[in-house]
Amino acid sequence: MGSVGKIALEEHFITEELVPYAAGNRPTRDDAVFVELRRRLADFCESRLAGMDEAGIEFAVLSATVPGVQAEPEPERSVGLARRTNDRLAEEVRRRPDRYGGFAALPLQDPVAAAAELERAVTQLGLAGAMVNGHTLGHYLDETRFDPFWEAAESLGAPIYLHPTDPVGQPAMFAGRPELNGAVWSWTVEGATHALRLIFGGTLRRFPRLRLILGHMGETLPAVLWRIDNRARAVAGRDLDREETPSWLFRRNFWITTTGVCDPAALMTAIANVGEDRVMFSVDYPYESGRVATAFVEAAPLSEAVRRKVCRENAAALLGPKGPLWSPGRDEAREGA
Repeated sequence: MGSVGKIALEEHFITEELVPYAAGNRPTRDDAVFVELRRRLADFCESRLAGMDEAGIEFAVLSATVPGVQAEPEPERSVGLARRTNDRLAEEVRRRPDRYGGFAALPLQDPVAAAAELERAVTQLGLAGAMVNGHTLGHYLDETRFDPFWEAAESLGAPIYLHPTDPVGQPAMFAGRPELNGAVWSWTVEGATHALRLIFGGTLRRFPRLRLILGHMGETLPAVLWRIDNRARAVAGRDLDREETPSWLFRRNFWITTTGVCDPAALMTAIANVGEDRVMFSVDYPYESGRVATAFVEAAPLSEAVRRKVCRENAAALLGPKGPLWSPGRDEAREGA
């Protein structure tokens, strides 16, 4: 299905060791569907590859499902858990380097250890970068305690994918309304706020070469960048230089994926407000359908050149030339063969 080959960047897995940490991540009330989701998360072969083939996805970057190792309360234990998770992921990538890449899990309970594990994952295991599942035991990455981690990420040029998770505790705005929890709404608030903390907290000024990815069509931020700039000027009480505006920092340091948002209007808004070189296709396997995601991006009102960028070329450029990714024009070469 689909005429343009695709790279997908938010495709999840789980190991037996991570199952207890994910016990609270139940995206459906249907027991049968939940059991099937867990089966697909644990599978690296038959059903995963068949789904990719059906959807025309040639390459998937895999990451541990939320909350992953960041839910482990003991820092020392989190380090070993992250190493074992990444070793397992790297093993699967080595088995099918033509189909899989990986985003490392990091023990951010110990920022220095997280920096070391990111370096090991990228330079020794060959993983593409890392997936961060929201806050780590209530701590967000704009805190200066995480600067050793950011130093490593910037030095390595490793993309860091910011994925949302459950907010700490039960904020009053969600109290009594469980329908708003998780991917329905609270994760969007958590993920967008994490990104804004990095912008307003000075992280992106201390580390200007960071390469960050935000899923779910940018967690709504592309649609509200004008208002954020406008209100930031009002708070500052003065006009802001271009490089001071939140939107400028967002466009400089963030890429976004279409994960879980198969809406042409949202896609066109994202491209208009962030740029055609910063939007990338993804599915959110197994929580979303590859067939639906592919049908959406193939039918979206894009030029074929922009469609190729969104489906594959932007991701290939971001992830770099070291992996088994391909250069622009591969579709034309394939079609002409």
